[in-house]
Amino acid sequence: MKDLLYLKDDHLKEFIEKIFVSYRESFNDAKKTLDKYSLGIAHHKVIHLLSVNEGIVISDLLKKLKITKQSLNRVIKDLKKFEIIEFKRGEKDSRLKHVFLTTKGIKISEEIFYSQKLRIYNALLSSTSNEVNNFYKVLKKIINEKI
Repeated sequence: MKDLLYLKDDHLKEFIEKIFVSYRESFNDAKKTLDKYSLGIAHHKVIHLLSVNEGIVISDLLKKLKITKQSLNRVIKDLKKFEIIEFKRGEKDSRLKHVFLTTKGIKISEEIFYSQKLRIYNALLSSTSNEVNNFYKVLKKIINEKI
């Protein structure tokens, strides 16, 4: 029978703590870049999503962020003012506005990525392929994503 000791409350609390600390540390790496451009974590979330969902529409961005339109509007205003994002009308439906990173936005996104990449890369490099695959599967299950 499989050893399920890791499912006890103390172990789960420790696991949650490790997730919290790993999140804090990997996003702390990005803080220097964000500070340089007078941006915060909310801006970072939008920049990240735009870097992996080029041309996303606002309604889909809201769904992915799980925030209110009012909260997103403040961040969008800042990013527009700093010339980090731009809008383009949809070719098929001109009522839809698609959001893109500008050249400056791409540069910021890449700076953030490279600041975080080293920590993640080193952790993965010092792990076996089996550990990496299992960790990836567990992460997908935590976020309720199909494997």
